[in-house]
Amino acid sequence: MDSNPPVHLSPNQKAWRRFWRHRPALWSAWFLAALLVVVVAWPLVLKSANALGSRGKAFATAYDPDTLSDDSFSPPTARHWCGSDVHGRDLLSRMLYGAQVSLLVGAVGAGVSLVIGVLWGAVAGYLGGRWDDAMMRIVDVMYSLPSIIFVIVLITTLEGRIKAVMDYFNSPALTHATRLMFLFIGLGSVSWLNMARIVRGQVLSRHILPNVLGVVIVYLTLTVPAIVLYESFLSYLGLGIQPPMASWGSLIAEGAGQINTVRVYWWLLAFPGAILISTLLALNFLGDGLREAWDVRADK
Repeated sequence: MDSNPPVHLSPNQKAWRRFWRHRPALWSAWFLAALLVVVVAWPLVLKSANALGSRGKAFATAYDPDTLSDDSFSPPTARHWCGSDVHGRDLLSRMLYGAQVSLLVGAVGAGVSLVIGVLWGAVAGYLGGRWDDAMMRIVDVMYSLPSIIFVIVLITTLEGRIKAVMDYFNSPALTHATRLMFLFIGLGSVSWLNMARIVRGQVLSRHILPNVLGVVIVYLTLTVPAIVLYESFLSYLGLGIQPPMASWGSLIAEGAGQINTVRVYWWLLAFPGAILISTLLALNFLGDGLREAWDVRADK
């Protein structure tokens, strides 16, 4: 008799075991974790350095993302690893602070799409019949509309009116928060359609909402890079984050604006583009790994 009987694993345990064997997804997860640590830690480093005397204050000032200096258009050096921009600001710091905005928009927008998509799909699948038909026809109509155009119209139509109200309070921070809120709501409200269809299909087949948790996590992971890309595109067009705030899209737009026939400041475009592409690839690899791990056909 075999002294070591086979270990019976739950479906979730099998899924995580498959995920740990998916090397691209695993490396992507480590990359994203390291990026998040650096993005969160860098402001704390500057704040701590500012309290360490004159040398610390000089360091914090040199790498402050909003402090202007005479060291404009500096190429990558030991002082500025990614160079400096037209105003002499350290590009690496600008990228790290811009990552906070881009990733925050991606995470909150994905959260909005999660809530709308799961509720819509679960209600449609649970009620069935005419309710299901009507709700999914609405989804089909929204699929036929260009989502990014909808967000652009939303921002350009409503923001001016609301911004006029915000200007009454004479608070720049409140004005910037208004633009962020529009990005959260606008991008999240057009990114829930796939989630609704997937959740509806799972509810129709299983009728138990907790059983769709793995599928929801997978498609939520795949929604984040799409929203980050949307935000970068809108910021590139000047409809997203506005100076002095920065996002990866606005930094790419600034870099593209400095390309001319006299001199090409390549680092202003190359480094923000590289970190954006790397993050999008990592998020997609992570989503693909989770999707393969939770694929029920893998257990057969």
